[in-house]
Amino acid sequence: MNCRIRITKSNILLTSLGLSCLLLSIIGCTAQKDLSKIADIQGGFPYTVTKETEKREMSSAMKRAFTNYMGPRPAANELFSAFKHTPLKGFDYHNGDGTISRRDPSKVIFENGKYYVWYTHRETPTPPMGADASTETIPSTDWDLSEIWYATSEDGFTWKEQGVAIKRPAKPQVGWRSVATADILKFKGKYYLYYQGFMEASGKKGDYCPVAASYADSPDGPWTAAEGAIIENGKEGEWDQFAIHDPNPFVHDGKIYVYYKSAFNRPNNLWVAGGLAIAENPLGPFKKHALNPVLNSGHEVSLFPFKEGIAALTTQDGNEHNTIQYAKDWVNFEIAAVSSMMPTAAGPFIPDAFTDTKNGRGITWGLEHFVNAGGKGKSHTILSRFDCDLSLDVDDPEMKKTAPLLAPEVYFSQGLTKKQMERILKK
Repeated sequence: MNCRIRITKSNILLTSLGLSCLLLSIIGCTAQKDLSKIADIQGGFPYTVTKETEKREMSSAMKRAFTNYMGPRPAANELFSAFKHTPLKGFDYHNGDGTISRRDPSKVIFENGKYYVWYTHRETPTPPMGADASTETIPSTDWDLSEIWYATSEDGFTWKEQGVAIKRPAKPQVGWRSVATADILKFKGKYYLYYQGFMEASGKKGDYCPVAASYADSPDGPWTAAEGAIIENGKEGEWDQFAIHDPNPFVHDGKIYVYYKSAFNRPNNLWVAGGLAIAENPLGPFKKHALNPVLNSGHEVSLFPFKEGIAALTTQDGNEHNTIQYAKDWVNFEIAAVSSMMPTAAGPFIPDAFTDTKNGRGITWGLEHFVNAGGKGKSHTILSRFDCDLSLDVDDPEMKKTAPLLAPEVYFSQGLTKKQMERILKK
């Protein structure tokens, strides 16, 4: 290191032939907790931020801005986006009486000159009535007694429902009670649908369901069901012993990577986390990753290849909800951005989901659902569209704004409950 320090009674003179000596001095001051000397050496934080800025000694908060994200501010962060939401045309919900529901859209794919999406479709005589009141025809939950349907679109806004893709099989086959939450995989010219196969009415005992699958030569079917479960629930006492939800397949390193979620820790505070299972072939056998769970937060699972790694839209549950996370190695996720109004149960359009890309381009739109349509006694879910800029090929400054301006009524709709108001007024 080319550095010479000459000490006198009145001052300290530092000469250096490079930035390394300056950093050495700063480190020394830091070790001695002499913050005033750091300020003397490097000066105040600069008004104009450059590449050199991140080499400074900084507080933990400022360090995170440079090291934890793909840009120090959201406008420069490739994995930050705001989200826009648009109603869809083409779906009928029987006047919103709760007897028809559509939820949990799959990835959107483009085949045969049009977009395809698969989703949970419930059409029952009544809205959901709870586990105790459920029967062979009355659903316990919004996803009980469901089938997998699909729709197509030329523009992603107006959709034409094509009908059922996966029917419920006869009892006692996997999914006899309900098939729900499908996602699509294309691999070596064939198509595979992965979905939850419920073995009892949801809500009776921890949503018991493994992952089932069907395959076809065309996205229009016909679909042939694989025998049994493709990904089994965990062993008794393990975090995913009751359910594997939201199977989300990708092709990576020539293998099939299926991300999923499970809920655990009942009857204590419920914890929802994400896992990963890997197989050489679409129908398995799948081996769960040794580090599962690989995500500590999030409800519905939604991911997409980005650069050499994979990104996750982490919504709703957990300490890290409302974040966009990134795993360069496809396993170890870190928070890459914090956002708001994120899509629920997002099914993005991902052109390179199955190409085994080493340079994922990201996403700009997809479908989502809203579970609170219909109101009390008419509970059902509707599909919608979201748009964003989480793409390396798009530059939309409007999507990089961090403060959506919402009407006061939106906030007031989240007001105190009657019980909370009574508690406050008692003081």
